[in-house]
Amino acid sequence: MSGQKLFAAQRDGHDEVIVPPTIQSISQSQAPLPQTPQNQVSNVQQTPQGSVYSFESITIKGQQFFISKMIGGGGSSKVYQVFDHKGQLYAIKYVNLEEADAQTVEGYKNEIEHLNLLQQHSDQIIKLYDYEITDSYIYMLMECGDLDLNTRLRKRKSVNPLETKVYWMNMLEAVQTIHKHGIVHSDLKPANFVFVNASLKLDFGIANHIQPDMTSIMKDSQVGTLNYMPPEAIRDTSSKPGTSKISPKGDVWSLGCILYCMTYGRTPFQSITNQFAKLHAIIDPRFEINFPNMAEKDLLDVLKRCLVRNPRERISIAELLEHPYLQLQPQVPEPEKPCTDDLKRILNELAALQSPNSIARAVSNLAKMCNRGMKLDVAECAKMSRVNG
Repeated sequence: MSGQKLFAAQRDGHDEVIVPPTIQSISQSQAPLPQTPQNQVSNVQQTPQGSVYSFESITIKGQQFFISKMIGGGGSSKVYQVFDHKGQLYAIKYVNLEEADAQTVEGYKNEIEHLNLLQQHSDQIIKLYDYEITDSYIYMLMECGDLDLNTRLRKRKSVNPLETKVYWMNMLEAVQTIHKHGIVHSDLKPANFVFVNASLKLDFGIANHIQPDMTSIMKDSQVGTLNYMPPEAIRDTSSKPGTSKISPKGDVWSLGCILYCMTYGRTPFQSITNQFAKLHAIIDPRFEINFPNMAEKDLLDVLKRCLVRNPRERISIAELLEHPYLQLQPQVPEPEKPCTDDLKRILNELAALQSPNSIARAVSNLAKMCNRGMKLDVAECAKMSRVNG
């Protein structure tokens, strides 16, 4: 089991957690731990400076983890940053199942199943180290990220071109891995991608296995976030009311929306504030997505091919990984070819000058104009020559 190192020390031959002042004590905690049979209050830990910190803790299969702070959550689930007695940092996802319906419980069990399946297949998937499931709660001990992509985009709207390219490759590799194992995420958004040691990794929400006898899976509700939701997730494309078909191509659309946000600082439909109007715009082929012009044409091509409303015509993950945009070397523009007409004009104007000295001075002035990036003008050079002469 591994994680990020917090801080540990030896005292009297025993491991003792030395907690830096940034860690919150119980009295400072903004998110008290939900009470379950596995909760304990840890022993008081004392730093060499004499400061006393008391931490609530979670025990998973006999191993105790001390809560630093809550780093995420919503509804019945919460995510805590924790550390063990050696000071290794982890994340624990806690899910209260007491009021959860069968579909929600199944969704979290799917998440555990998927993470276990993918552990050995990609470094771009958040690691699951251990878990514990009861009838009333789930604990998942996971790799702890620094921050998620959504937080990063909120803090800094713009992402430099090289970072964008590296993050895009990380996201594609992660999603390719889950697709190869018959899993479609169906809820991709920036918050699902977490930075771990400068690498971007995929965290799961409720992902879904693709049924072996289907090219798409059926979902009883659309769980995708609206700004990143593909058109086919909104349309009623099946005979069963209230369901829609989700395929791997749906993840491509969502990835395209994330890349669009990294490129332009907003999502394709973000300016539409009315939710019903936004839903209509996403599925309506007459609503043109705006792609402001940019210097990097390969990036523009990727965006346009990801955000195609017909999933059959949409680019695939495999094609995106082979796209010229992922060349990490900067594309050097070809030098401009001299215009033949301009060259003829300059030569004719030089030939019209009446003396070798005039020609020499005009050529000298032309060179100066060229070095300054000015438009070449022989007549102006001749005037300058007469004035200087």
